Amino acid sequence: MTALPDFRHSRPAFSTSRWAPLAALLTTSVLLTACGSSGDGSGSGSGQPKSGGTLTFAVSSDAGCVDPQQSGSNESIYSVRQTVDSLTDQDPKTGKIVPWLAKSWNIDSKATTFTFRLRSGVTFSDESKLTAQVVKDNFDAVPKLGPLGILAQGYLSGVKSTTVVDPLTVKVTFKQPNAQFLQATSTHSLGIESAASVKKTPQRKCSDGAIGSGPFVLKKYVQNQSITLAKRTGYDWGSSLWSKKGEAYLDKLVFKVVPEAGVRAGSLQSGQVDAISSVGKANEAALKGGQVTLLRRANPGVVFGLGLNNSRPLLKDAKVRQAILAAVDRKQIADTVFPAGTQPATSILAHTTPDYTDLSSDLAFDAAKSKSLLDAASWKAGSDGIRAKGGKKLSLTITWFPNSATNQPALELVQQQLKAVGIDVVLKQRQVSEFATTLQGGDYDVVWGNVTRSDPDILRSSFSSQLANFYRLPASSLDTALSGQAATTDTAKRKQLVEQAQKLIVQNAYNVPVVELQTQLGVSKKVHDLDFDSGSRIQLHDTWIG
Repeated sequence: MTALPDFRHSRPAFSTSRWAPLAALLTTSVLLTACGSSGDGSGSGSGQPKSGGTLTFAVSSDAGCVDPQQSGSNESIYSVRQTVDSLTDQDPKTGKIVPWLAKSWNIDSKATTFTFRLRSGVTFSDESKLTAQVVKDNFDAVPKLGPLGILAQGYLSGVKSTTVVDPLTVKVTFKQPNAQFLQATSTHSLGIESAASVKKTPQRKCSDGAIGSGPFVLKKYVQNQSITLAKRTGYDWGSSLWSKKGEAYLDKLVFKVVPEAGVRAGSLQSGQVDAISSVGKANEAALKGGQVTLLRRANPGVVFGLGLNNSRPLLKDAKVRQAILAAVDRKQIADTVFPAGTQPATSILAHTTPDYTDLSSDLAFDAAKSKSLLDAASWKAGSDGIRAKGGKKLSLTITWFPNSATNQPALELVQQQLKAVGIDVVLKQRQVSEFATTLQGGDYDVVWGNVTRSDPDILRSSFSSQLANFYRLPASSLDTALSGQAATTDTAKRKQLVEQAQKLIVQNAYNVPVVELQTQLGVSKKVHDLDFDSGSRIQLHDTWIG
């Protein structure tokens, strides 16, 4: 549930240490509301959890890769997340990092060295054992994953070494302080795969899936059609957040790709599927009236917005960028296009992100201000209402990807709103599978996207000119704030620096925040304990049907 960008101009020579969270722009964490829910996650009524059964889940798209370390789209993460475990987990209510494959850890005072002590007895689905060497092999291989592995690469950016202390103890050392890394170890992108899986080429892992230690195993993948998973027999090392010990309840998971929101909703109402992603606004009322629970969760991280290529001649001018920011009526877009409860952006970060700062006054809709800024930048309206300067029209192309039904109607409203102040907008659709190469290239004006992460360091990954810099930002004091928040272990100081970074991004209009992404799922009331994790993806180990 997310959108993406289109880049290709004046491509720099990126090193693997510079990759940022490109794939997360494909994704759709901390507040949960359930319409008609009985309070047991999903489902209604009472009863003892029982084992067995198949959960059929309809998703809107397929990103074309079933390797968790290379998956960035929520629609794919829903399934592949079930096949791998992580070193840690993150409590979606408190943000606290808790044990999973690592039973404990230590961080040095400078946040440069992280030492993890692993659980014993963990095996992968190929029966090989989890060891410190396997964790080292995973982290050492991440820089070689290529363009689809940029989320994982971003989390390990600046790593100096990963060393085996003993068979069940591994130490990760960074060149610079890296306060975000502990939270990164809770993500699917750093999910641990077997030694044999690590040795496969990234392309093979995408097509065949990972060999993980997770509660489910990939059985069949038919691109753009379905992903089938089976319960892992003997599984006994789940996250400390899970209520059930040992194996999962469900025997089988089937994820069907159903692009049309109305068809997904109809399939849920008729009982053909048990759950659906990306509930369409037009289908909410009908689903509320039936045997369906609507689960909603606001996504943390960078909100849905317009990613501006700050190196483009038109967008180098801060007045033009600020005019675009003032011309967008966020409330109209949230209320018209998105599911009930979706909030207009009030910062570059969603309000559910740690250290979020309310900048709603800076993001107020003000068409008069927008026009005044464009006047000051010498863009004059022509007979058709579109502004021009020096014989050149003020025209921009917004690139978007069809991985969410809300993308096109949201952008059509943006197009109307910008036209009202004299900016011509062309909408350009690309395929979801083209996202990575599009973003890397740099030949784009504006891209529509968001980045989900339950840590404010997502700002550094997205907007530091010292990393991949997909938005082509100039070096500035923003870099100092972003590197500073990543280096400090002082929570008050980090909050102050994150606030400063948010203000610099919004006030300079390096990006135009529009709406907070809200994940909304439709779930049959016979399905119980289908829960979100801290990143608004789902965890199905505790889920049961009855």
